[in-house]
Amino acid sequence: MSKYFSETGLKWLWLTILCLLLDQISKQWVANSFDLYESVNLLPFFSFTYVHNPGAAFSFLADQGGWQRWLFTAIAVVACIIFTVWLAKTPKQQVLLSLALSLMLSGALGNLIDRVLFGYVIDFLDFHWAGYRFPAFNLADSAIFIGAALMILDSFKQESDNKNTTKVDS
Repeated sequence: MSKYFSETGLKWLWLTILCLLLDQISKQWVANSFDLYESVNLLPFFSFTYVHNPGAAFSFLADQGGWQRWLFTAIAVVACIIFTVWLAKTPKQQVLLSLALSLMLSGALGNLIDRVLFGYVIDFLDFHWAGYRFPAFNLADSAIFIGAALMILDSFKQESDNKNTTKVDS
């Protein structure tokens, strides 16, 4: 079994666990240290602002009365299963893809835990500039975004590697 973990992308599950812990600890710190909607300006463009998000990204479907909680919970469960199976099938040499999947898994799990426990996701990272506010987000969202960016980068790398292999074979 340990060989299975060391020979696949599952060897990066430690990163999933670390990011998940950082996400959950940061959310609990914010929830225990701030009142809902309280905001502390840290930089001219960045604040900690404690909000609840019952919707998805950018508060999509946040005002729909509660059914969306279970939809987004189900989507997160399916995503976690897909990311875990994909990690298990990814050879250890595909480091970038393994990192991407591990980060996306941690983010999906972090927000899934919030939805199951509270019915909403705790957000608090609030960027703003010249009167414009980007929707608040959390470390789980950041992990998903970074993971997706790494996956895109990996796809370009794989495409480039395939072209180089094709040229060598010709």
